[in-house]
Parts: sequence; structure tokens; C-alpha cells
Amino acid sequence: MPDTPLIRTRRALKAPRAAAIAGIIFAVLYGATMIILYLSIPSYNLADSTWLETNAGTVSLALSLIPYAGIAFLWFIGVIRDRLGDQEDRLFSTVFLGSGLLFLALTFVGAAFVGGLLNTSTIESSIMANSGFYTYSRAITYQIINIYAIRMAGVFMISLGTIWIRTGAMHRIWGILTYALALVLLLSISYSLLVTLIFPGWVLVISVYFLIRNLHDNPPFSGVEEIKT
Repeated sequence: MPDTPLIRTRRALKAPRAAAIAGIIFAVLYGATMIILYLSIPSYNLADSTWLETNAGTVSLALSLIPYAGIAFLWFIGVIRDRLGDQEDRLFSTVFLGSGLLFLALTFVGAAFVGGLLNTSTIESSIMANSGFYTYSRAITYQIINIYAIRMAGVFMISLGTIWIRTGAMHRIWGILTYALALVLLLSISYSLLVTLIFPGWVLVISVYFLIRNLHDNPPFSGVEEIKT
């Protein structure tokens, strides 16, 4: 099939814009979820379990956003890989894909633990409070989300930043900024909300950049005019 101007235009429009939209959806949903959970669940150092009753509805709402954030993140990964095409470095692309999937899997597991706490408190609240199950489950949840998932997000950022620098797909300053933020995620030892929001914030910024650059490089066009060209 001949490579017509219409086909070239559609190919140019498809990948960056799709990645931008998926990234923005993920960043908004995931960021909103983390903020809601942070405001609804007491600090890690507090053993207060009253939020299971007072904030159960709010936490359930936040957990319901996680699957949709995960779908958007998968789409974000897939479109970026499609965008790189033949320029993709096998080593860093493997790390990029693996760390992204691990981040998503760990996020799902952490959300499942929180959902399990809510369901258990509804069925057997007194038994859970007296057995130590609450303290144990909450500790595991914080470890999964704030240590393991966050570290995988940092690896994801480093691998993608390296791919950008090697292929020239993004300006070098984006790669350097990505390295700096990723190091914060990898070396952080606190359970700060600001640290948790670094990853969705980074995805949001580069997604908006993708969208603006795509709209600037590929202005709206008339399909009839393109076919005649």
C-alpha cells in the first residue's frame, strides 16, 4: 500500500496523542486515589482503626479508581513502545516494560489488601481489632505501595529516560529531570504523600508535553484535502 500523505498524517497523530491522553487519565486517577487514601487513613505510625467505619465509603471510592488507572497506564506503556518502534533498545525496553508491569501489579495488590481490610471490618470487626490482623495487613499494605511499588516506578522512570536520551525521542533535559526524580523515589525512606505523587505528577507533565507538541506539529486538517494532496 502506498504511503500517502493521509496515512502519514494519521500515523503521526495516533501514537503521541494516545499516549498523552492515557497518561493524563492515569495521572489524574492514580494521584486522586493516593490523595484520598492519605487523607482518609491515619498515619502509618498510628494504630487507629476507626477510619474503617468513618471513612469506609471514601476509601472504597478511591479503590474503585485503581483498575481504571491501571488500564490507562497499560495503554500509556503500549503506545510509548509503539512510538519508539525500531529505535527500541531491547535491554532498557525490557526493564521499562517489566518495571511498569511490576508497579501496576504491586499497586493492585496493595489496593486489594486495603479492600480486604474494609470487607473484614464489615463482617468481623471485633475479631479483627483483637487479633492483630489489622496491624499486620496495614503494615504489608504500606510496604507494598510505599516501598516496592514506588521503587519500581523509579526504575520505570530511569529506563524510559535512558531510552529517550539514547534515541533522541525527547530533549536531553527531560532525561536529566527524569533521572533526578527517579532517584528521589529510589532513595526515599519516608511515607510522604509528596514522594508518592512524584510519579503521577511526572507522567502528567510529560503527557501534557506530548499532547501540546503533537497538536503543534500536527494541526487540525481536512481529510478531503489530505486525500487530494
